[in-house]
Amino acid sequence: MANTTALKRRITSVKNTKQITKAMELVSASKMRRAQEHASRSRVFKRMAVDLLNRLSTLTDVTAHPLYKQRAISTHLHILITSDRGLAGALNSNLFRAFTKELIADRDKAVVSKVIVVGKQGQRFLAKLDDVEVIAAYDGFPEQPTASDIRPILKQALTMFKAEDVDVVDVTYTDFKSSISQVVETQRLLPAVFKPSKVNKEEELSAFEPSPEKVLDAVTERFIEVNLNQAFSEAQASEQSMRMMAMKNATDNANDLVDDLTLAFNTARQAAITQELAEITGGAEAMK
Repeated sequence: MANTTALKRRITSVKNTKQITKAMELVSASKMRRAQEHASRSRVFKRMAVDLLNRLSTLTDVTAHPLYKQRAISTHLHILITSDRGLAGALNSNLFRAFTKELIADRDKAVVSKVIVVGKQGQRFLAKLDDVEVIAAYDGFPEQPTASDIRPILKQALTMFKAEDVDVVDVTYTDFKSSISQVVETQRLLPAVFKPSKVNKEEELSAFEPSPEKVLDAVTERFIEVNLNQAFSEAQASEQSMRMMAMKNATDNANDLVDDLTLAFNTARQAAITQELAEITGGAEAMK
């Protein structure tokens, strides 16, 4: 009887856990759809920025701008985008594995590593590392960060690059490919990476106000901002997708566990009934 009582309690506990994981799965699925739509809209802005830079390249040398200038790398600024919460499968562990390789590559080249970390999970990870200077840490970002949310990070990266405090800026995040495929990516933000492509004659621009150089300056910073914003959007979509899959797997495992426990419960109960019948039969026989 004690065994069946314990099994009954475990079955109830697992069913309660299953209800929680199922609810979290549904919530994450809803958030993933919104994040995916936001990421798709961000891609449009990125294409527009590239298109405008292509048109500017017909009037001025875009790559001559200071933000495109390549220089010897002695200090490397990393922007690491992680999640605030866990329960997202291998999202953060994949990020940490790839980011560790970046840090090892810096160390092997005698390059100083500096980090701007986003997310509480990343902060906990970096707290365990030596020889890495964390210059800023952010958490509590909204599910769909706006330009105002991201601008402090962008401003800090631009200021440090222009002052030559850092020679290169990379952002490491999880790129959303599909609901079942997310890949860790490291993208170069600074110096800005732009390869002019051929522009049709009718798309060429002939005049700018106030000047091509000033327009280029504004567009370049906007181009970098769009790339950073895209990284945040892809990271958010990936987080919700991986959390949805993790909760789905947890729900499926809970179902399997309930089935196993129910079978064990029925077996134990049947054994108890058989034992009682045997005792009753034995008692009846003894009284004859």
